[in-house]
Amino acid sequence: MLTTVDNNVDEIGFEISNQTLIKSQSLSFLIGEKKILSGISLNISKEEIVTVIGPNGAGKTTLLRLLLGLIPVSSGKIFRKQKLRIGYLPQRAVYNPVLPLSVRRLMNLTGNFSKIQIEASLDETGVKALKDKPVSQLSGGEYQRVMLARALLRNPELLVLDEPVQGVDYMGESELYNLIGNLRKKLGCGVLMVSHNLHVVMASTDRVLCLNQHICCEGKPKDVTQHPEYLRMFGLKTTNSMAIYNHHHDHEHDFSGKF
Repeated sequence: MLTTVDNNVDEIGFEISNQTLIKSQSLSFLIGEKKILSGISLNISKEEIVTVIGPNGAGKTTLLRLLLGLIPVSSGKIFRKQKLRIGYLPQRAVYNPVLPLSVRRLMNLTGNFSKIQIEASLDETGVKALKDKPVSQLSGGEYQRVMLARALLRNPELLVLDEPVQGVDYMGESELYNLIGNLRKKLGCGVLMVSHNLHVVMASTDRVLCLNQHICCEGKPKDVTQHPEYLRMFGLKTTNSMAIYNHHHDHEHDFSGKF
């Protein structure tokens, strides 16, 4: 049976640091008799970037939804910091292009925010100039920056990002990961992120969690890339098969990654 609490450590039965934002113990999720996730124990702390990687069908998005309380778990325990403010960027939604949905209206779909709040949030992600642009006309990079700005509206203590560079080209991905890292430093928030792009994201995270229905391995990026389970999961024979990519440059890209 699931136990979730906001601040009572004794009720949940495991030790909680004052830096902890979310913690789970032996979390499992089943659909019928099919086990989707099993025995997931993890901890997300303040000012920490944790990235979940794994093959398609590994349960990455399901894990985020369980931790957020969007779906009920089958068994396990979850702790969430009392009154934890969460900013959530889900996988890309599909909007009907004939609907007159502007960026400003999108920002207000799940809350009533002022013009000043919306523009300040869009400015944080570099897309303030797009506030009146139709959502259907946004590029992949523009859309993800708008959605990231939307996640910032509640001044989150924890950002939960599901494939934040989805639909963005290679160079644009690096720019977005750099932006996420800078936001973590500026806001002092924790970040829990799902990604499929291993060689770019590895340089932008503090801790990596390899998931395939269960936690196969976790740790610092350089340690994980040498772990046998990581190599087996992604079909790599040597640690040289996947390099950690750091993007250094003295030029600027637009929202899609172009010069």
